This record gives sequence, structure tokens and C-alpha cells, in this order.
Amino acid sequence: MDGRDIGTVVFPEADLKIFMIARAEIRAERRYKELQTKGVDADFEAVKKNIEKRDYIDTNRKISPLKKATDAIVLDNSDMTVQEQMEWFEELLSELNYEN
Repeated sequence: MDGRDIGTVVFPEADLKIFMIARAEIRAERRYKELQTKGVDADFEAVKKNIEKRDYIDTNRKISPLKKATDAIVLDNSDMTVQEQMEWFEELLSELNYEN
């Protein structure tokens, strides 16, 4: 499962929680490329500002603000490919003796 509050609100008792982060600039690049492949005319700076605005709103709202679960493992995937992320997960699961 993934989502901004999965580890703190939806499944706070989950055995394993991964808190994935990436720099706003990187997330904006990813979103911009995604929009381009869908044929959506988008402005990179507007996409970046929208991401930064959402981050601010999500982390500062009074009800259920975005926060890392205290027992979550952080993965900063800013400089990782999808394949590198999968390898990171596989290694982590192996270290923790999780089965497929």
C-alpha cells in the first residue's frame, strides 16, 4: 500500500513501514515528464510550485498532517532509478527475513 498517511493513519500497526521521499525538484521533474508523455501541456515551474504547495499544506494541516511514522524506514529515492529502488526493497526484505 502507498499513500501519504498509510503508516500513521491507515495501518499504524503495520509490521514494516517505508517512508519514501524525494527532493521537490526531482518530484517535479518526474511529474512533468509524466504529464508530457500523456500529452498534457504543462509548465515545469508551475508543476514544481504545485508540489511544494501540496507538501506545505500536507505537513502543516491541523487534522492528520503528513509525518513519518516513528518506526518507518526512510528511503530517499531522489537519485534512484525504479530498478535501484526495487533492489533496495529486495535487500531490505532479505535483511529482515521477509518472505515473498
